[in-house]
Amino acid sequence: MDNIVGTTQQRRSRSRTRSITKALGITIGILGALVALGWVGVQIQPAPFPAVAPAATPPETIALPADLPAPVARYYQATYGDAIPMIRSAVISGRGTMRLFGIPFPARFRFRHGEGRSFRAYFEPTIFGLPIMKVDEHFVDGRFRQEGTPGGVEGEPKEDHSAAIRLWAERVEWAPALLLSDPAVRWEPIDGATALLVVPVGQGQERLVVRFDPATDRVQYVEGMKYKHPSDTTKTLWINAVWFGEAPWIVLRTEDISTNVGGDTALTARGA
Repeated sequence: MDNIVGTTQQRRSRSRTRSITKALGITIGILGALVALGWVGVQIQPAPFPAVAPAATPPETIALPADLPAPVARYYQATYGDAIPMIRSAVISGRGTMRLFGIPFPARFRFRHGEGRSFRAYFEPTIFGLPIMKVDEHFVDGRFRQEGTPGGVEGEPKEDHSAAIRLWAERVEWAPALLLSDPAVRWEPIDGATALLVVPVGQGQERLVVRFDPATDRVQYVEGMKYKHPSDTTKTLWINAVWFGEAPWIVLRTEDISTNVGGDTALTARGA
Protein backbone atom coordinates (compact mmCIF):
# COMPACT_ATOMS: atom_id res chain seq x y z
CA MET A 1 0.00 0.00 0.00
CA ASP A 2 2.80 2.40 0.92
CA ASN A 3 4.48 1.69 -2.42
CA ILE A 4 1.27 2.53 -4.30
CA VAL A 5 0.87 5.83 -2.40
CA GLY A 6 4.51 6.73 -2.96
CA THR A 7 4.29 5.99 -6.66
CA THR A 8 1.16 8.12 -6.97
CA GLN A 9 2.84 11.06 -5.23
CA GLN A 10 5.89 10.76 -7.48
CA ARG A 11 3.68 10.80 -10.56
CA ARG A 12 1.87 13.88 -9.30
CA SER A 13 5.20 15.59 -8.53
CA ARG A 14 6.52 14.79 -11.99
CA SER A 15 3.29 16.03 -13.51
CA ARG A 16 3.52 19.31 -11.58
CA THR A 17 7.16 19.69 -12.64
CA ARG A 18 6.22 19.13 -16.28
CA SER A 19 3.38 21.67 -15.98
CA ILE A 20 5.66 24.26 -14.40
CA THR A 21 8.36 23.63 -17.02
CA LYS A 22 5.79 23.93 -19.79
CA ALA A 23 4.41 27.18 -18.35
CA LEU A 24 7.92 28.61 -18.03
CA GLY A 25 8.68 27.60 -21.59
CA ILE A 26 5.52 29.29 -22.85
CA THR A 27 6.26 32.43 -20.80
CA ILE A 28 9.85 32.62 -22.06
CA GLY A 29 8.63 32.04 -25.61
CA ILE A 30 6.08 34.86 -25.32
CA LEU A 31 8.67 37.21 -23.82
CA GLY A 32 11.13 36.30 -26.55
CA ALA A 33 8.51 36.92 -29.22
CA LEU A 34 7.66 40.32 -27.69
CA VAL A 35 11.33 41.28 -27.57
CA ALA A 36 11.79 40.20 -31.19
CA LEU A 37 8.63 42.07 -32.21
CA GLY A 38 9.83 45.19 -30.39
CA TRP A 39 13.22 44.92 -32.07
CA VAL A 40 11.53 44.75 -35.47
CA GLY A 41 9.37 47.74 -34.53
CA VAL A 42 12.32 50.01 -33.77
CA GLN A 43 13.99 49.12 -37.08
CA ILE A 44 11.14 50.70 -39.06
CA GLN A 45 11.69 54.37 -39.80
CA PRO A 46 8.71 56.76 -39.72
CA ALA A 47 7.69 58.57 -42.87
CA PRO A 48 8.95 62.16 -43.07
CA PHE A 49 6.55 64.95 -42.26
CA PRO A 50 4.75 66.44 -45.26
CA ALA A 51 6.90 68.91 -47.16
CA VAL A 52 6.69 72.58 -46.28
CA ALA A 53 5.43 74.82 -49.09
CA PRO A 54 8.31 77.00 -50.31
CA ALA A 55 8.37 80.76 -49.98
CA ALA A 56 6.59 82.61 -52.77
CA THR A 57 9.65 84.70 -53.65
CA PRO A 58 13.39 84.18 -53.15
CA PRO A 59 14.91 86.10 -50.23
CA GLU A 60 16.77 89.33 -50.62
CA THR A 61 20.50 89.08 -50.00
CA ILE A 62 23.19 91.14 -48.32
CA ALA A 63 26.95 91.09 -48.67
CA LEU A 64 29.00 89.11 -46.18
CA PRO A 65 29.69 91.45 -43.24
CA ALA A 66 33.32 92.56 -43.21
CA ASP A 67 33.73 92.42 -39.42
CA LEU A 68 33.17 88.69 -38.90
CA PRO A 69 36.02 86.68 -37.35
CA ALA A 70 37.89 84.67 -40.00
CA PRO A 71 36.49 81.19 -39.18
CA VAL A 72 32.95 82.62 -38.99
CA ALA A 73 33.32 84.35 -42.37
CA ARG A 74 34.53 81.08 -43.92
CA TYR A 75 31.53 79.27 -42.41
CA TYR A 76 29.06 81.74 -43.92
CA GLN A 77 30.79 81.50 -47.29
CA ALA A 78 30.73 77.69 -47.17
CA THR A 79 27.01 77.79 -46.30
CA TYR A 80 25.71 80.61 -48.50
CA GLY A 81 28.46 81.89 -50.75
CA ASP A 82 29.20 85.62 -50.86
CA ALA A 83 25.51 86.66 -50.85
CA ILE A 84 23.82 86.07 -47.49
CA PRO A 85 20.02 85.57 -47.68
CA MET A 86 17.85 87.73 -45.46
CA ILE A 87 16.13 85.03 -43.43
CA ARG A 88 13.21 85.87 -41.12
CA SER A 89 12.25 82.30 -40.22
CA ALA A 90 13.30 78.70 -40.76
CA VAL A 91 11.57 75.32 -40.63
CA ILE A 92 13.92 72.39 -40.04
CA SER A 93 12.60 68.86 -40.66
CA GLY A 94 14.16 65.44 -40.43
CA ARG A 95 14.40 62.10 -38.71
CA GLY A 96 16.70 60.41 -36.24
CA THR A 97 16.58 58.51 -32.96
CA MET A 98 15.47 59.35 -29.43
CA ARG A 99 16.64 57.23 -26.50
CA LEU A 100 13.80 56.47 -24.07
CA PHE A 101 14.29 54.09 -21.13
CA GLY A 102 17.64 53.19 -22.64
CA ILE A 103 16.08 52.12 -25.96
CA PRO A 104 16.79 54.12 -29.17
CA PHE A 105 13.46 54.73 -30.91
CA PRO A 106 13.19 56.01 -34.48
CA ALA A 107 11.82 59.54 -34.50
CA ARG A 108 10.84 62.38 -36.75
CA PHE A 109 11.02 66.06 -35.88
CA ARG A 110 10.18 69.53 -37.08
CA PHE A 111 11.62 72.73 -35.58
CA ARG A 112 10.41 76.22 -36.37
CA HIS A 113 12.50 79.31 -35.68
CA GLY A 114 10.60 82.55 -36.01
CA GLU A 115 11.54 86.14 -36.47
CA GLY A 116 13.03 87.47 -33.25
CA ARG A 117 13.90 85.09 -30.43
CA SER A 118 11.33 82.30 -30.50
CA PHE A 119 11.17 78.69 -31.58
CA ARG A 120 8.88 75.68 -31.55
CA ALA A 121 9.92 72.02 -31.66
CA TYR A 122 7.84 68.93 -32.30
CA PHE A 123 9.07 65.33 -31.86
CA GLU A 124 7.50 61.95 -32.47
CA PRO A 125 9.41 58.87 -31.26
CA THR A 126 7.88 55.89 -33.05
CA ILE A 127 7.59 52.11 -33.21
CA PHE A 128 6.52 50.37 -36.41
CA GLY A 129 6.49 53.88 -37.86
CA LEU A 130 3.71 54.99 -35.49
CA PRO A 131 4.15 57.63 -32.77
CA ILE A 132 4.34 56.51 -29.16
CA MET A 133 4.63 60.12 -27.93
CA LYS A 134 3.89 63.54 -29.37
CA VAL A 135 6.07 66.18 -27.76
CA ASP A 136 5.50 69.90 -28.31
CA GLU A 137 7.98 72.51 -27.10
CA HIS A 138 7.50 76.27 -27.32
CA PHE A 139 9.88 79.10 -26.51
CA VAL A 140 8.02 82.37 -27.00
CA ASP A 141 8.60 85.74 -25.30
CA GLY A 142 11.40 84.24 -23.23
CA ARG A 143 9.22 81.48 -21.73
CA PHE A 144 9.62 77.75 -22.34
CA ARG A 145 6.78 75.22 -22.29
CA GLN A 146 6.87 71.50 -22.99
CA GLU A 147 3.80 69.32 -23.51
CA GLY A 148 3.39 65.63 -24.20
CA THR A 149 5.86 64.32 -21.62
CA PRO A 150 5.04 63.11 -18.08
CA GLY A 151 4.55 66.23 -16.00
CA GLY A 152 5.42 68.63 -18.79
CA VAL A 153 7.44 71.80 -18.20
CA GLU A 154 6.21 75.37 -17.73
CA GLY A 155 7.02 78.34 -15.53
CA GLU A 156 10.59 77.27 -14.73
CA PRO A 157 13.04 80.21 -15.05
CA LYS A 158 16.06 77.92 -15.41
CA GLU A 159 14.32 75.98 -18.19
CA ASP A 160 13.66 79.35 -19.85
CA HIS A 161 17.39 80.13 -19.64
CA SER A 162 18.35 76.74 -21.07
CA ALA A 163 15.86 77.08 -23.92
CA ALA A 164 17.36 80.44 -24.86
CA ILE A 165 20.84 78.90 -25.09
CA ARG A 166 19.38 76.13 -27.22
CA LEU A 167 17.73 78.63 -29.56
CA TRP A 168 21.04 80.28 -30.41
CA ALA A 169 22.89 76.97 -30.73
CA GLU A 170 20.30 75.66 -33.18
CA ARG A 171 20.51 78.82 -35.27
CA VAL A 172 24.28 78.52 -35.48
CA GLU A 173 23.91 75.04 -36.95
CA TRP A 174 20.76 75.29 -39.06
CA ALA A 175 20.08 78.93 -39.93
CA PRO A 176 23.16 81.11 -39.29
CA ALA A 177 21.78 83.89 -41.47
CA LEU A 178 19.13 84.47 -38.77
CA LEU A 179 21.92 85.58 -36.41
CA LEU A 180 22.78 88.53 -38.65
CA SER A 181 19.28 89.99 -38.31
CA ASP A 182 19.57 90.54 -34.54
CA PRO A 183 21.64 93.60 -33.59
CA ALA A 184 22.16 92.23 -30.06
CA VAL A 185 24.10 89.25 -31.43
CA ARG A 186 27.79 89.55 -32.17
CA TRP A 187 30.78 87.36 -32.95
CA GLU A 188 34.14 87.74 -31.21
CA PRO A 189 37.39 86.13 -32.42
CA ILE A 190 39.38 83.58 -30.44
CA ASP A 191 41.67 81.90 -32.97
CA GLY A 192 41.72 80.60 -36.53
CA ALA A 193 39.20 77.84 -35.81
CA THR A 194 37.21 79.16 -32.85
CA ALA A 195 34.94 82.12 -32.12
CA LEU A 196 32.63 83.37 -29.37
CA LEU A 197 28.99 84.03 -30.09
CA VAL A 198 27.61 86.65 -27.70
CA VAL A 199 23.82 86.42 -27.44
CA PRO A 200 21.02 88.01 -25.39
CA VAL A 201 19.48 85.72 -22.78
CA GLY A 202 16.82 87.14 -20.50
CA GLN A 203 18.02 90.51 -19.24
CA GLY A 204 21.68 89.63 -19.73
CA GLN A 205 24.11 88.02 -22.13
CA GLU A 206 25.65 84.59 -22.56
CA ARG A 207 28.57 83.36 -24.63
CA LEU A 208 28.69 80.24 -26.76
CA VAL A 209 32.00 78.81 -27.88
CA VAL A 210 31.79 77.76 -31.53
CA ARG A 211 34.53 75.54 -32.93
CA PHE A 212 34.91 75.04 -36.69
CA ASP A 213 36.39 72.17 -38.67
CA PRO A 214 39.42 73.62 -40.53
CA ALA A 215 39.04 71.03 -43.28
CA THR A 216 35.40 71.87 -44.15
CA ASP A 217 34.84 75.30 -42.52
CA ARG A 218 31.65 73.86 -41.02
CA VAL A 219 30.60 74.01 -37.38
CA GLN A 220 32.12 71.17 -35.39
CA TYR A 221 31.13 72.00 -31.81
CA VAL A 222 28.81 74.48 -30.12
CA GLU A 223 29.43 74.76 -26.38
CA GLY A 224 27.37 76.58 -23.78
CA MET A 225 26.60 76.55 -20.08
CA LYS A 226 23.03 75.59 -19.13
CA TYR A 227 21.06 74.50 -16.11
CA LYS A 228 20.52 70.76 -16.34
CA HIS A 229 17.66 70.70 -13.81
CA PRO A 230 15.35 73.42 -12.47
CA SER A 231 16.77 72.84 -8.97
CA ASP A 232 20.41 73.29 -10.04
CA THR A 233 22.35 76.20 -8.61
CA THR A 234 25.25 75.86 -11.07
CA LYS A 235 25.36 75.39 -14.83
CA THR A 236 26.66 72.35 -16.69
CA LEU A 237 28.68 72.30 -19.89
CA TRP A 238 26.50 71.45 -22.88
CA ILE A 239 28.20 70.45 -26.15
CA ASN A 240 26.25 69.84 -29.36
CA ALA A 241 23.04 69.29 -27.35
CA VAL A 242 24.72 66.71 -25.09
CA TRP A 243 25.48 67.22 -21.40
CA PHE A 244 29.18 66.91 -20.64
CA GLY A 245 30.09 63.36 -19.66
CA GLU A 246 26.85 61.82 -20.95
CA ALA A 247 26.00 59.87 -24.09
CA PRO A 248 23.70 61.54 -26.64
CA TRP A 249 20.03 60.83 -25.96
CA ILE A 250 18.93 62.18 -29.34
CA VAL A 251 20.47 62.06 -32.81
CA LEU A 252 18.92 64.27 -35.50
CA ARG A 253 19.42 64.00 -39.26
CA THR A 254 18.30 67.14 -41.04
CA GLU A 255 16.48 66.39 -44.29
CA ASP A 256 15.01 69.77 -45.21
CA ILE A 257 15.42 73.42 -44.23
CA SER A 258 12.81 75.85 -45.56
CA THR A 259 13.19 79.57 -44.95
CA ASN A 260 10.82 82.53 -44.79
CA VAL A 261 7.72 80.33 -44.53
CA GLY A 262 4.94 80.32 -41.95
CA GLY A 263 4.24 83.10 -39.50
CA ASP A 264 4.12 83.90 -35.82
CA THR A 265 0.98 81.78 -35.37
CA ALA A 266 3.00 78.67 -36.29
CA LEU A 267 5.12 79.22 -33.17
CA THR A 268 2.16 78.79 -30.84
CA ALA A 269 0.44 75.95 -32.73
CA ARG A 270 0.76 72.26 -31.89
CA GLY A 271 1.96 69.33 -33.94
CA ALA A 272 4.05 69.40 -37.10
